[in-house]
Amino acid sequence: MLKFNFEEKSDSHYNILCLGAHCDDIEIGCGGTILKLIEKYQNLVFYWVVFSSNSQREKEAYESAKQFLKGTQIKNIAIANFRDGFLPFMAIEVKELFESLKQEFQPDLILTHYRNDLHQDHRLISDLTWNTFRNHLILEYEIPKYDGDLGIPNFFVHLDSIICQHKTHLILSSFQSQIEKQWFTEETFLSILRIRGIESNAPEKYAEAFYCRKIVF
Repeated sequence: MLKFNFEEKSDSHYNILCLGAHCDDIEIGCGGTILKLIEKYQNLVFYWVVFSSNSQREKEAYESAKQFLKGTQIKNIAIANFRDGFLPFMAIEVKELFESLKQEFQPDLILTHYRNDLHQDHRLISDLTWNTFRNHLILEYEIPKYDGDLGIPNFFVHLDSIICQHKTHLILSSFQSQIEKQWFTEETFLSILRIRGIESNAPEKYAEAFYCRKIVF
């Protein structure tokens, strides 16, 4: 499962596991890649898991996930309610959720947090992803924020401007509870896409970047 071979058989179902510590993490970190995969491949199965939420954010996250996954026939969206910022102190319960995911779903691709992310919740989800899924293709996405912990990614997904605008629109329209935060803007989301597009010489200027520790071709 370390192999990236989505075009091997046209009639295959490809299982994609999306993991986010918080309600907007998946969308910010890899929303463009998800939109591109859905546009390119017909037989995708998504399992979308968010670990921390409250009543307001749960509603936002669920509606956002449905919008990002529109057009896919098979999807499972799960929003847990662990306390934001306290995931490492609930590691046993979070690990138990990972173990149940392992029994329910066998992913061909996992999208999760970057292991050197300075947010404690993000790091725990990344660590448990690798601890739980030992022989899977894992791409670690990045979240721009105050901590200034962006690294040097080694895996890029080129995006066109239409997908980038669509991703940004869905994020801003879905998460109204976050609009007052000074970093939660269209400029932020497009800027990181443009920078990664420069680094990877993207033909249409934009890209999402990932950290891939192991891949087999």
